[in-house]
Amino acid sequence: MRMFNCIYKLAVSLAFVAVSVSAHSEESEVNSMDPYAMVETVANNTFDRFHHDIAIIETNPDHLKVIVSDELMPYIDTKYASYKVMGTYLKQTSKDQRKRFVEAFKGYLISTYAQAFTEYTDQKVSFARAADFSKEKMVNVDVQIVDVGRPPIKLQFRVRRLKDGSWKAFDLVAEGVSLLASKSAEISNLIRQKGIETVITELEERTKTSIQRASDKQA
Repeated sequence: MRMFNCIYKLAVSLAFVAVSVSAHSEESEVNSMDPYAMVETVANNTFDRFHHDIAIIETNPDHLKVIVSDELMPYIDTKYASYKVMGTYLKQTSKDQRKRFVEAFKGYLISTYAQAFTEYTDQKVSFARAADFSKEKMVNVDVQIVDVGRPPIKLQFRVRRLKDGSWKAFDLVAEGVSLLASKSAEISNLIRQKGIETVITELEERTKTSIQRASDKQA
């Protein structure tokens, strides 16, 4: 689990904010009807926003949460991911509890992604060539993180088609290990031990944690 967390942390910071050679100075419109184009454009836009706001980030690392909320979260299916994470306990919760859990888990993801941004350096990311997805309900967008002197890290963004034909990401698979499956096992166990209300509260508390810059953590 510790190895996966390290890979995942690096994966998120790079795959969502780093791009190979196509970074641009103006934000591009995201084509959410094409899963391959969506993943790459969202990465490009986030990368641009990261560099545009770097002065703000240096004085206030929590601004990374704003970037994640603005640039990434609109294209992540937090409700679907939250329900998957709850697993068999989903049916044991009330409508209100499910709603609050989705919001708490969304906040937790924002904090997780924002913290991962602090690990970004200058690695390169290559996106797989788009395939025909016209008849698919789910696709895997393959990505490789290339760092000089190290083996490439293989990733997959799992993306699902919604009822309106648009696509959203719901899982990240790093070196064959699913983030969603990992979090589902962890959180389902917490629900079993402590109950849904306590888990919602704990996720909300994690969301409030301030972002630490990589340099601060090493100090």
